Amino acid sequence: MRVFVTGHDGYIGAVLVGFLKERGHQVTGLDTFYFEECALSDVPRPDRVIRKDIRSVTAADFDGADGVVHLAGLSNDPMGDINPACTYDINADATVILGRAAKAAGVPKFVFASSCSIYGAASPDDVLDEQAEFNPVTPYGESKVRSEAALSQLADAGFSPVYLRNATAYGASPKLRADLMVNSLVGYAYLSGEVLIKSDGTPWRPLVHVEDICRAVLAALEAPAGTVHDTAFNIGRSSENYQVRDVAEHVARIVPDSRIVYEPGGGPDTRCYRVDFSRAETGLPGFEPVWTVPAGIEELLKSYRQSGLRMADFEGSRFIRLKTLKDHLAQAALNKDLYWNSPRPQAH
Repeated sequence: MRVFVTGHDGYIGAVLVGFLKERGHQVTGLDTFYFEECALSDVPRPDRVIRKDIRSVTAADFDGADGVVHLAGLSNDPMGDINPACTYDINADATVILGRAAKAAGVPKFVFASSCSIYGAASPDDVLDEQAEFNPVTPYGESKVRSEAALSQLADAGFSPVYLRNATAYGASPKLRADLMVNSLVGYAYLSGEVLIKSDGTPWRPLVHVEDICRAVLAALEAPAGTVHDTAFNIGRSSENYQVRDVAEHVARIVPDSRIVYEPGGGPDTRCYRVDFSRAETGLPGFEPVWTVPAGIEELLKSYRQSGLRMADFEGSRFIRLKTLKDHLAQAALNKDLYWNSPRPQAH
C-alpha cells in the first residue's frame, strides 16, 4: 500500500514508519517538525517527506495514497492546556480538513489515532468498552471526541474511517517522550534511584506499548473495509489496566537500586478509568498485541542505558513536548497559534 502518515516524526510515528516499511508499504510522511531536534536515536525516514502544517493540507497532498494514518496533533493533556482554542484548531478542526481532503482525493481508508482519554473520569469499578459514555476532562480528550464525530459524518461507501482509541502509550521510540507515565517512572528510577509518583498512586490507567499501537494501525489498514468501517476500537490488552502504584512497584523491582517516592502534595488524579479491549482483541483482524508493562520497563531501561541518557536531557525540553513548544514560543520561532514564524522547506 501507499500509506500517508501525518505526524511521522513523532513518538508513535517514528516507530510506525519502520513497521510500515518492513511490511513492504510505501510511506509518505507529513509533519510540521515541532520536535525535529528531539531524537534519542536515529529516526526511520519515510520514502517521501512533506514539511507542512496539517491545517494547510489539501487533496493534492494525498494524491495516489491508498490509506491515511492520522497521528499528528498536540499529543497530551498539558500541551492542550497551553491554548485550548489552538488545541481544538489543530486536533479537531484540522482533522476535519484532513478527512475531507483525503476523501476528495479518493483515499479509501482513514485510520485516526484517537485516545482512551475520551472516557476521562470514570468509576474504577467500571470497565469501559466502546459504547461507554464519553467524559473527557481536558481539551485534548474533548478534541478526540469531536474528531471522531466529524469523521463519522464523512463515512460512506468510498471512505472508511477507523478510530483507534489508544490506551496510554509507553515504550522505547527514537523520538522519546519523557512525559508519558511509564517512560517517566523508569527514567527517574534509572537516573536518580527514585520511582517518582506524582499523584497518590491510586488512579487507574490502561497502558499499551507503542509497538502494539503500530500493530493495530497495520491491522486497521490491511483489514477489509467492511470489517472496520466507521468503527472504534479500544487499543491495548484487557490485562494491561494498572493502578499507578502497581506500575511503580514493577519499576522498583526491575530497575536496580530504586525505591518508590511520592511527590509532596500529590493527590488523586481526575483521569481514572479502566478499559475493555475485547473488541480489538477479537474483531480487528490481524491485531495481536505482544507487550506487557514489565517487559516494556525492561526495554526502556536497556534503551536508556544504551543511549547514555542524562537527567539534564530527561527533564529538559528535548524529551518533554510541552517544554519544547514553550521554547519555540519564547524564541518567537512559533506564533501564538503555533504556526512557524519563518518559512520551512515544504518537501524533500
